[in-house]
Amino acid sequence: MSKSRLSGEIKIKIGEKEIIIDEETLNVLREYVRTPMSLEKLAEKLGLSSWSETYELIKLIPAWILWTPPVLSTIRRREGAGK
Repeated sequence: MSKSRLSGEIKIKIGEKEIIIDEETLNVLREYVRTPMSLEKLAEKLGLSSWSETYELIKLIPAWILWTPPVLSTIRRREGAGK
């Protein structure tokens, strides 16, 4: 599985906890949407305390980010930087 490269750090706040969406987190989230993984298992992989906290995170992330192939995301960022 190829890894994406984020140009900046994305932070999402859920309650009092701030979750950083980096390359590794994004790859785990992409695995979640493409495979039969429970919210409990996703919470474990992300180091979150419960499935409900994980559900709140999933609700805040735009679906297109999870379904866009990592290579396409990199190309679009490069094209945007050249304009």
